[in-house]
Amino acid sequence: MTIKITTLTENTVAAPELLAEWGFSAVVEMDGLTVLMDTGGNGGTAVHNAARLGIDLRKVDRIVLSHGHEDHTGGLRDVLRAMHKRVEIVAHPDVWADRYVRRDDNTYRYDGVPFPRQLLESMGASFTLSQGPLRITDSVMTSGEIPDVTEYEQLETGRRFVKDDREMKPDFLADDLALIIDTPPGLVVVLGCAHRGVVNTLLQAQKITRRKEIRMVIGGCHLLNASEERVWMTVAALKDMDVQKIGVSHCTGLPVSAIMARELGDRFFFNNAGTRLTLE
Repeated sequence: MTIKITTLTENTVAAPELLAEWGFSAVVEMDGLTVLMDTGGNGGTAVHNAARLGIDLRKVDRIVLSHGHEDHTGGLRDVLRAMHKRVEIVAHPDVWADRYVRRDDNTYRYDGVPFPRQLLESMGASFTLSQGPLRITDSVMTSGEIPDVTEYEQLETGRRFVKDDREMKPDFLADDLALIIDTPPGLVVVLGCAHRGVVNTLLQAQKITRRKEIRMVIGGCHLLNASEERVWMTVAALKDMDVQKIGVSHCTGLPVSAIMARELGDRFFFNNAGTRLTLE
């Protein structure tokens, strides 16, 4: 099995002709299947960078949404326009939650999917929503809901809310999920933001595949505002799990990335927009 992963959207770029944006999107190609994991924000970087990198979005067979935040779904309309065909979009039912972030002045900013479902469906989207793991092929699947296992990976519920019957309630991000590829040498896990914890996510991947070996992890680790204790316990867990490669993006945060680079050595790399990975 040959796997090719090309990151389209990230906060930083690997080449001057590419555009950066707060968000994440990556194309995963393997065994005749092409999956687009997230679509970046509403700045159009996924479509722009795909064209610059020679990625034909019309060849995408599935779109997987890691969760319903705007920086991972804001490129959906542009992507669907570029694909110009009917395509299945796999996500959790809560991807459509009415989401808001509370600002410092106690006002709220909308942070959910920025397009009506009916509009996206009129453009060719067909949504498959599942709370549990969803198998795309024998070796490719979503994680489903990520259970709380570790004690140190706490959700940041103080600023994120869901509007329900005009009442703001804490958002527990049940829709946070990852894409998992089961390869002979070990699991390849593509994260969106890992809001529910990168270690919790990897534990879930091991549980549903019954595989211990973790070959590669890429994507956002959501450690930008994490406590020092959480950072060090996460690094220790990644070492304990013997993660062979980890390419961090987006919401990991540069200070934390620097710690991970020092502690993990040649297992670590920055996963920018334009990063191309080939796994045999």
